[in-house]
Amino acid sequence: MCLGELIFNGTTSERLRDNRGQFVTNPKYAAFKALDPFFEISQQGLAGLVDGDHYFDTIAEDAVFEFRYIFPGWPQTLNGPGALMARYASYGNNIVLHGADALVIHRSQDPRVVIIEYEVHGKMVATGASYDNRFISVVTIEDRKIVHWRDYMDSLTAMTALNQASTGASKSK
Repeated sequence: MCLGELIFNGTTSERLRDNRGQFVTNPKYAAFKALDPFFEISQQGLAGLVDGDHYFDTIAEDAVFEFRYIFPGWPQTLNGPGALMARYASYGNNIVLHGADALVIHRSQDPRVVIIEYEVHGKMVATGASYDNRFISVVTIEDRKIVHWRDYMDSLTAMTALNQASTGASKSK
């Protein structure tokens, strides 16, 4: 049961901008630029609850990540930010996100837990086809750091997009 809920209908707000208002990726995390919209919407959903300027900075060293979907070669559990960063390092080889929106924040009866719903939008690198997916993440926070992240997504959408990319099907216009 959710005690409260906030809805954000806008797109993600970028945290670092240059003097022209353009988003600037922290050089420390440049290898993960393809995921910037995910990082930003996650930071919006957890605003005021976690410390850190970037998503990876908000994660406790002993954090556990559960992925409640099954893909060949993708682990169902990762431990710590290093393992997550290693897994995400090649994300941009397959998908580049250009936006995230539809953020809904649910507060749990457990004050350590927040549930965020959001959508991401991007392109498949191999085909140029659009990639749009929905997620729900159940996040446990202790001492203003993420200690547990349980992720759910529309697995059919992801699997279809990845299969089309591997077969080189349908270039988007």
